[in-house]
Amino acid sequence: MKDANTSSWYVLYTKPRTELKVAQRLEALGVAVYVPTRTEVRQWSDRKKKVTVCMLPSMVLVCLEEKDTAMVFDVPGVVRYLFEEGKRAVIRDQEIQAMQAFLEGKATQEAVGLQIGDKVAVPKINQQATVIALQGKKCLARLTRLGAVVSFQLQ
Repeated sequence: MKDANTSSWYVLYTKPRTELKVAQRLEALGVAVYVPTRTEVRQWSDRKKKVTVCMLPSMVLVCLEEKDTAMVFDVPGVVRYLFEEGKRAVIRDQEIQAMQAFLEGKATQEAVGLQIGDKVAVPKINQQATVIALQGKKCLARLTRLGAVVSFQLQ
């Protein structure tokens, strides 16, 4: 569905808690969409329930050609694009792959004296990120371009 020569990944802001509905509607229009999610068990006073939680609140990643970027506004729930330095922020394929690897639990990195604030290359994508927390063999880092927090295992 994605043509690497002409399509790019963009970040769409949505109305709060409408990410999955917006993604579903965009897919119906033939747009390649990625919404990183995880399943959590939530407890209420009378029951427990598994719910799908979006990793990037109020954001949907879409892959479009530049000429098709206006079509997303036909979908209810879409607010605007994320901009960076006056242009639509473009997300690299490697960053998408890093999020997928994280959600599948496949990302690992060597732990050689890492400390909070250090710059690291995130596994699978070789993107720069700043370490924000270390928890045993787990490292949390903020991607420089996207600003998303990724987690990966240290070896």
